[in-house]
Amino acid sequence: MTTTAIPAEAERAPAPAPKRRPRREREGAAWVFLSPWVLGAVVLTLLPMAVSLYLSFTDYDLFTPPKWVGLRNYVQMFTEDPRYWRSVVTTLTYVVVAVPLQLALALVVALALKGMKRGKAFYRSAFYAPSLLGASMSIALVWRAIFNDGGTVDNLFGTGGWVNKPGWALLAVALLTVWQFGAPMVIFLAGLQQIPAELYEAAACDGASKWRQFLSVTVPMLSPVIFFNLVLQTIQAFQVFTPAFAVSAGKGGPADSTLVYTMYLYDRGFVASHMGYASAMAWVLLVVIGVVTAVLFRTSRSWVFYASEGDR
Repeated sequence: MTTTAIPAEAERAPAPAPKRRPRREREGAAWVFLSPWVLGAVVLTLLPMAVSLYLSFTDYDLFTPPKWVGLRNYVQMFTEDPRYWRSVVTTLTYVVVAVPLQLALALVVALALKGMKRGKAFYRSAFYAPSLLGASMSIALVWRAIFNDGGTVDNLFGTGGWVNKPGWALLAVALLTVWQFGAPMVIFLAGLQQIPAELYEAAACDGASKWRQFLSVTVPMLSPVIFFNLVLQTIQAFQVFTPAFAVSAGKGGPADSTLVYTMYLYDRGFVASHMGYASAMAWVLLVVIGVVTAVLFRTSRSWVFYASEGDR
């Protein structure tokens, strides 16, 4: 009689499946990890927004209790305050000038960096540095000195100080924003590196010039990145404050030519102590930014190309 040996693995009992924690315990652990962010969002964002919305319907000077006035702040803003409308026009002019110039320069530099064989990392870091430094007050003050009477621009071109000329002061502020093109440049460069080389080879075989390749290949394939940068930079441009404040020495001059929206909001809230009026201005700005962003998303359907969709 013969016996068959049973493998040791067969003698072992199957290991029990690990028990899954109840769903309520898993959700509880998730909320524990999320609690710092939730607490910060409620205390530092949602609660201040709710208070600001309430104050926009009050007369509040920071020192006495708020007094409910209903829509008076909004009516005064739209019908009785000419400086408010000057700040609106100044801000729109700034956005229309600064954003396209910044994105165009960022794209040109990104295209140049893409074709570089050596030193790409160094130049990428060097061009990105202004985005880290340009928002500081110290750089804005240096910028004011460059464009002031007797400054670098005056010595080179003999045009006088731009910051003292109503027709040129806002351009000096816009150029400071244009100089901070590093962040959109890095995003453009990442997008350019994702475009397949086969598309350029096929276009070259069809006899397309470099300019035609740029219009027919680069721009369509890069359109999602262009749209992303356009939305971000437009939102930031509507909220510009530090460059205009420093270049105009906090006065919005000359002749209110650099009185951007946020500077006038600051003036009403913290200089004139009309915090209720400033809160109303802040909510109007929020609504305008939301509408502009929605319009950009709506119009993007006609010019942004996504390769996964196969159409425009």
